[in-house]
Parts: sequence; structure tokens; C-alpha cells
Amino acid sequence: MSTIKTLFIASLFVVFINCKEDQKEIMEVADPVISTFYFIRHAEKDRSDLENTDPELNQDGLGRAVRWAEVMNNITLDAIYTTDYERTSMTAAPTAVQKDLTVQYYSPQDINIEEFKSNNLGYNVLVVGHSNTTPDFVNKIIGIEKYEALDDYNNGSLFIVRIINGIATDIRLQIN
Repeated sequence: MSTIKTLFIASLFVVFINCKEDQKEIMEVADPVISTFYFIRHAEKDRSDLENTDPELNQDGLGRAVRWAEVMNNITLDAIYTTDYERTSMTAAPTAVQKDLTVQYYSPQDINIEEFKSNNLGYNVLVVGHSNTTPDFVNKIIGIEKYEALDDYNNGSLFIVRIINGIATDIRLQIN
């Protein structure tokens, strides 16, 4: 009887130790990897010279760029990406200065989405694009064709994509 009791207690002890180790592994896996992407279109551009394919921002656009920096003020950003145009660079500039980040350039035609997501895994990232490239980039990140090109005068849309352990959620906000 004593031997059976000892074996029973020993087996309970082994089960308890194994359960505790399994619980430890589960707790280690429980920390999610979260990547958050903030997508905006460049602010209002100078339309006075219709021949200029790379215009700067107009006064309203400069004001909006500053407001975007205010919107991003309480967000920790790890990276800022823009296309290589004056209007996108100028839109990102106040936020980049505020966050002490160097703007990185991307080409919408050449972007490798999986590599982009992998390079920014666990980061908070601002991406500044154009009326057609911004919704397209969002669609590629979320993996579905959800958003159409923006109206040419819509400079206030903010798309937020959060990827948690590989699962994307998205929202579109209008900031005036």
C-alpha cells in the first residue's frame, strides 16, 4: 500500500511539473507581435504650374503637414517612408523632425510587401504616398482589394493597419 501511494504521489508530482513547464511555454508564446502602419496621402500640393510633375506643398498643405505631426505626436514611430517626391517628403518632414527619424524612400511599383512587413515587424510605421498608391499599398498589406483610389482633393484620409501575429485589421479615418 505504501509503495502504491508513493508511486501515485510521484506520478502526480511529474504531471504537475510537466503542466507547469507547458504553462510556461504557453505564456512565452502569448506575447503577440504587433506591427502598426499609418498610411496618409501627401498634403495639398501647389497646383499653380500644371506642367510641374513634382510640385511642393501649398500653404494649406504646409499647415496640414504640421497637423499630421500633431496627430502623430503621441504615437511612437519607428520608421517613416515616403515616395521620392517633394510633396510627400514635405508632408512627412514635420513628423520626421518631431520624432528625430530619417525618412526612407520607397517606390510603390517596386515594393515587396512581404519584405516590407518583415522589415517592419513589431514597428509603428508612417507611410506617405499618393491618391492612388496609398490605398493600393493598404490593400496589399491587408491582402484584399478593399480601398479605391482617393479623390484628387482628399488629403485627409488616415488608414491604420494593425497586424497582430500575422492577422491584419484596418480602419480609415478622415482628418480635416
